[in-house]
Amino acid sequence: MFDRHAGGEAAILVHLDFSSGDQAEDVAELQELVRSAGLTVLQLVTGSRKQPDPRYFLGEGKAEELRAAVQAHKAEVAIINHQMSPAQERNLERLIQCRVVDRVGLILDIFAQRAQTHEGKLQVELAQLKHLSTRLVRGWTHLDRQRGGGVGMRGPGETQLETDRRLVMAKIDQIEKRLLKVAETREQSRRSRRRNEVKTVSLVGYTNAGKSTLFNALTESGVYAADQLFATLDPTLRRLPIEQTQVLAADTVGFIRHLPHDLVHAFKATLTETREADLLLHVVDAADPLRDDKIASVKAVLQEIGAEDVPSITVFNKIDCLPDMAPRIECDENGMPVRAFVSAVTGAGLSELLDAIEERVVNTRVELTLILPPEAAKLRAKLFALQAVQHESIDEDGAFHLFLQIDAVEWARLRHDPQARPYLPEISQHTEADDWTAATQLEH
Repeated sequence: MFDRHAGGEAAILVHLDFSSGDQAEDVAELQELVRSAGLTVLQLVTGSRKQPDPRYFLGEGKAEELRAAVQAHKAEVAIINHQMSPAQERNLERLIQCRVVDRVGLILDIFAQRAQTHEGKLQVELAQLKHLSTRLVRGWTHLDRQRGGGVGMRGPGETQLETDRRLVMAKIDQIEKRLLKVAETREQSRRSRRRNEVKTVSLVGYTNAGKSTLFNALTESGVYAADQLFATLDPTLRRLPIEQTQVLAADTVGFIRHLPHDLVHAFKATLTETREADLLLHVVDAADPLRDDKIASVKAVLQEIGAEDVPSITVFNKIDCLPDMAPRIECDENGMPVRAFVSAVTGAGLSELLDAIEERVVNTRVELTLILPPEAAKLRAKLFALQAVQHESIDEDGAFHLFLQIDAVEWARLRHDPQARPYLPEISQHTEADDWTAATQLEH
């Protein structure tokens, strides 16, 4: 095997079109990722396949084309715009004699550059170690001759690799314990905010949708914002100028299609701020022709972290890039704001957005009568613990009739609990289809 480079600045990009399915990626997004990573693009190699090749992922013909491009340009790294298996990466590296980084590895590299806080660095290191744990064999080039088998050729290589794996797993365990302490500290802060009735609004959205720019405009703060993917990694809390109650805004890491699972797991503590928020601002780039797909990608991640039931306002940002698009607020059938059309750069529609946020987070309580069977005693106890039960009666069958006044967010969290959900009716102020309709109307 070749000697691995310490780093790579000159890159060959590879994108395959699988026509449909989870493998479909966008070439423009790949180029943005590479630009964010600080690499110099030498050539873009494209192709199409029905399914990935089990050996090289690219197929033998395209792999040979990539090898020729690497040799011609003396490239230091080949970036593959898809997630590859460790064996596919290793096989392709052996063929092209160049370091290969797949989409997951590229995103991890960008996150490593962006992390500034102690927690952020721990989260990225954890994700990198989990990604590395399946690819350790690639780094041990000096043990190749010992892995070939035969008399006198067994043992040392395997022993070294197993030792390295144990060290990595021990490090992963250590970081997870440290992140658990960070999560406990964050939970204490959240409990303190709840006791003081401080509301939290979390900004979520596809990366480079303008979340940080909107965050700065709403809170009059100076969080780093740039026209690049994952410009902001570490979460930031700032107060919103709302008079009736104290409201904090949280700027979070941007989402992306096929966000590496290890990253979602590693950032679980940070993303808890999103799951536990009182309101989500789903920021969408209104001028992006792929906004519908990106809305779906964000909602998929929200579902993965358990935040799909948190009340939300879809904020269509960057309307200054669309002709004849005026700022406005759209409400559902109950008169509650569910969509906003704004420009974080020009400030158009921001005051109306603040009013909409205030309306959604102040005095947002659900009132209903709930009938629970006797076997739902745990849910009944939880409702009493939340001080949501205003009146209770028991009928002749032993069923509990509860009159509830409960915060809308707490109700959404209860409905997310699989044990409580069967007993709770769905109370929805708007549907996801409304957001899709609004996004589609932007094109006309």
